[in-house]
Amino acid sequence: MTRRPLVLLDSIALVNASHAGSVVVSGSHGGLSASHFVTAQTLKPFAVAFNDAGGGKDDAGRVALHELQAVGVLAILYAHTSARIGEAQDGLDNGVVNGLNALALAQGLQLGWRITDVVRHLGA
Repeated sequence: MTRRPLVLLDSIALVNASHAGSVVVSGSHGGLSASHFVTAQTLKPFAVAFNDAGGGKDDAGRVALHELQAVGVLAILYAHTSARIGEAQDGLDNGVVNGLNALALAQGLQLGWRITDVVRHLGA
């Protein structure tokens, strides 16, 4: 199994080239502005987990699923009711998956898993 680094970022704004190929658990929402921090990277993480922030108007808190799919990055959302927004460690410890893009589904990830299960499954 490929071993990947695990990176915890309370804010996805801190993502950078040193996180290329890693599994990132972010405390940030999965909205458009947050996803742009990932899509703007030349060297991208393998996977990023975001807090769904309750979805928001027009499902704005879930846009990262589509945005990251378009650039080849697995996107995972965890429920805002399962972990605090802005706290990556809480997302890792308590997050429950409620959104996956097609790339994440193709890797065998499943709705209802805990983020700790996702990280283990992805080899981080």
